[in-house]
Amino acid sequence: MRRLRKGKLRGMLREVEIKKNDLIVPIFVDENIHKPVEIPSMPSYYRFPLDSAVGEVGKCLDMGLKAFILFGIPSYKDEKGSSAYDRNGVIQKAVRNIKKEFEDSVIITDVCLCEYTTHGHCGVVDNGKILNDPTLELISETALSHAEAGADIVAPSGMMDGMVRAIREKLDENGFQDISIMSYSAKYASSFYSPFREAADSGYTFGDRKSYQMDIHNSDEALREVELDLMEGADIVMVKPALSYLDIIRRVKENFNVPLAAYNVSGEYSMVKAAEKMGWLDGRPIAYEILTSIKRAGADLIITYHAKEIVEIL
Repeated sequence: MRRLRKGKLRGMLREVEIKKNDLIVPIFVDENIHKPVEIPSMPSYYRFPLDSAVGEVGKCLDMGLKAFILFGIPSYKDEKGSSAYDRNGVIQKAVRNIKKEFEDSVIITDVCLCEYTTHGHCGVVDNGKILNDPTLELISETALSHAEAGADIVAPSGMMDGMVRAIREKLDENGFQDISIMSYSAKYASSFYSPFREAADSGYTFGDRKSYQMDIHNSDEALREVELDLMEGADIVMVKPALSYLDIIRRVKENFNVPLAAYNVSGEYSMVKAAEKMGWLDGRPIAYEILTSIKRAGADLIITYHAKEIVEIL
């Protein structure tokens, strides 16, 4: 076995390799700031004002990164998250600005209400209960507004039952049959999301998200979620988080063999950065190894905050 592990043969016989086209760059767009602001719990990662977000996309394109997923921090919030589907909202403006400057970029938009509601939950709330069906109309309207602005892919993340069907029908009815849906199909109620809540200002004011996000103990349930989303019209499915859910990524790929994304989430990123800061780990090779494991498990696309670092390694 060792004969094939030395010199040039080692690289020639690799079974899995990360490519630039595998990576999706998350970008936080904040319409309340005038210059980039580093996120304390995510070292070296930033919120960008609208004009700087366009520049950040340009820098990434120069590095060979082509795909971006946008998260918005709005100037106002209310109980129903109306700034999420405001045609002049932060994401809608960001998409228009980016597409005007970089038409060939692939722009994915996160479709959820948590960043836009005063309570921080992903749906309409009534007496402390997150309502499923009233939320569907709001997130489908949000997806439509993103498509109108020029998004290539919309990515519903709220884990509401029927969200993919509601969005597909709304898009089709309005002439956007060619807009793809990348669904957060198997999204777990994970403790790895904490830094993201700071980054996107999406922390909740009461309770938790366990009534709509998946139980971390379950595996078969993920397959049922994916199957339902595909039946409703999802083009790409996603597993989130990635590193602790490699078994789920593998099961989804083996059972469905459809385009599969994995989200290498904020907590996974921050752990590497914290260990790197303490001198316990060499961050870049660790990040490369983590992303390789996600690709090896079966992911076709990886959303990761390490994207620019990995490109430099590649």
